Amino acid sequence: MQSLDIHRPGMPDLQFVLLVLALCTSRLSSLNVPESVRATIFDRCWALVTDGPPPTRPEERVLDLRAGTEVALEAIVETIRGLLTEAGITIVTWDHPVSEPTRTSTPEARPLIERLQKLYPAPPDIPDRRSSS
Repeated sequence: MQSLDIHRPGMPDLQFVLLVLALCTSRLSSLNVPESVRATIFDRCWALVTDGPPPTRPEERVLDLRAGTEVALEAIVETIRGLLTEAGITIVTWDHPVSEPTRTSTPEARPLIERLQKLYPAPPDIPDRRSSS
């Protein structure tokens, strides 16, 4: 079982938002966030950064934050925390094994991915000295 404390997520705001929105638009039955709260979170976050109504088709319910501002990101974080707290949820929990990506990144997403990789580089492979004795 995986969990996320919404008030102390241990990750930057952008990563927090992307994770929660991905969970809310997933069809995970083990997520402890009711469907109505999931939909409200997405719809309100959509309204903060996009004109027009949110998409209704599940595969289109993806929020593009690339052109967003720091103020918009802060508003989205507070919206998510507020709605989850209002629903009585302070720890989001779900059970899902790690899986391979289902889609490759688009060329438009490449700059964001590269920036994130610079911020959070993969840890170096350090051999366990205890096992080489």
